[in-house]
Amino acid sequence: MSAPPELPEIVTRAFDVARRAGFVSFCRNETGRLLATLAGTRSGTMAEFGTGTGVGTAWLRSGVRREDTLILTAEVNQELAHAASAMFAGDPQVEVLAADWATLADRGPFSLLFLDSGIPDEVTPEKIIDLVEPGGIVVLDDFLPSETWPPVAYGRVDWLRELWLTDESFTAVDVMVASDASVLVATRR
Repeated sequence: MSAPPELPEIVTRAFDVARRAGFVSFCRNETGRLLATLAGTRSGTMAEFGTGTGVGTAWLRSGVRREDTLILTAEVNQELAHAASAMFAGDPQVEVLAADWATLADRGPFSLLFLDSGIPDEVTPEKIIDLVEPGGIVVLDDFLPSETWPPVAYGRVDWLRELWLTDESFTAVDVMVASDASVLVATRR
């Protein structure tokens, strides 16, 4: 544990929204603390693709230190997007859209982009690079830790992680955030 067990108030509210919505898939606290740390170094526009009920967005918001920072987040499920939107109502630094993440493409490039690795073909470096400003950070979560090269998950080479770690457009690192979870953090060159 690298941080106290207490959660920021906005994150606690997001967990409450998730419970009420019956939503069980959301950003882990370990990943969230990393997001909050990175968000504290950013200005401009950050984005999250796949809001859920807003737990990842809440972690990002808890780390924001500058008033010139905006967090855009998109959720395709209308009910979840509405729940997240209600939680951030009145916060001028968070905008929740009930839409597919592709609708955010014209709002970039982003200083930080948080997304899920769940659909690997959609989150390759080639497809993400234009969404991130030079020096911008990409955080992909939901990887299993791997101590081998090439990285292995579920008995196979994890081609997405290998692709990110070797792409010359990014400087990337695989960060184990818990014994059963890692995230990829990449900075655009």
